[in-house]
Amino acid sequence: MAVERDVFGISGPTYLKSVDWNCEHNRRSVAASLVQAVYVLERDRQLNRQSVEALAPPWWEFFHFELIRKLIDDADMSTFGAIFEFNPPSSEEASAVNAPRFVIAFRGTITEKDTISRDLSLDLHLVQNGLHRTSRFTIAMQAVQNVASVFPGSKIWLAGHSLGAGMAILTGRNMVKKGAFLESFLFNPPFVAAPIERIRDERVKHGFRIARSVITAGLTIAMKGKSEGNSQRSVAEESFSILSSWTPYLYVNPGDHICSEYIGYFQHRKNMDDLGAGFIEKLATQNSIGDLFFKALGWESEPLHLLPSADLIVNVSPSPDFKYAHGISQWWQPELNLQCSKYRY
Repeated sequence: MAVERDVFGISGPTYLKSVDWNCEHNRRSVAASLVQAVYVLERDRQLNRQSVEALAPPWWEFFHFELIRKLIDDADMSTFGAIFEFNPPSSEEASAVNAPRFVIAFRGTITEKDTISRDLSLDLHLVQNGLHRTSRFTIAMQAVQNVASVFPGSKIWLAGHSLGAGMAILTGRNMVKKGAFLESFLFNPPFVAAPIERIRDERVKHGFRIARSVITAGLTIAMKGKSEGNSQRSVAEESFSILSSWTPYLYVNPGDHICSEYIGYFQHRKNMDDLGAGFIEKLATQNSIGDLFFKALGWESEPLHLLPSADLIVNVSPSPDFKYAHGISQWWQPELNLQCSKYRY
């Protein structure tokens, strides 16, 4: 659900003369740059920029990565992801112990004629909690599994922006179920729910959240009663519990209504605990009204935004407009005012 149009070709974090792989800012900047590389790869393809005219290579070469595979969508033949392998010069090997060996990055929506139709259809699948039923996800999942199985024990990062962050969440969650916990950098990940975070009045906002939690918990209990004897709900709860040990990095901007709801989602869990209503929120945090609705209709649904644990990084630096607040370029800027919170289920 990203809208990246005019940022191709902008300068990246060249102020990083060398990468400190123990520094959160450096790691974030590298992950964001490799996601940007995928955007530019696709624009190179669309504009037929080849060889020396291609603008994408500097985005990975600057950090000593090599492009080992493009991930191609089978519907529109666009590049939606890429696998990069870290290959540092021998002089930097000692300082790169904590570097990833592989980074698998996914772009978001590109609103150009070659990609807009397919990307918007995937956005719709995401809103309907059905991204896992798409061929793009199948291609992404196979790619991640292949790297993990061919290079067991290697450090692998997942990174994605907007729709691509949704793809990274989905592949990351599935890898957790297979026993692999991949470090994941999720930039402006979509949160499919009413944008309550945009309400200015804190009391009204809090009231809306409590009401939503009570309704969601009530519907969950009602559906459990109807499906008594059916293991579907207990399997969902067990799955949520398994995911609790995976702690992706969520990078959100309060000015971006596509992802800002994550701020309230995690804070509200703490508030409900403080009110002594932790049981209600425990049910509500594992489900969404939309998810329950789709399941009541008999549709297979997998809401990506329901995450048990995460490191939430909020960019509270001023954003001139929505385009910047939702853009990938903010995440490699050198002087960001970031608020970081750790949430564990």
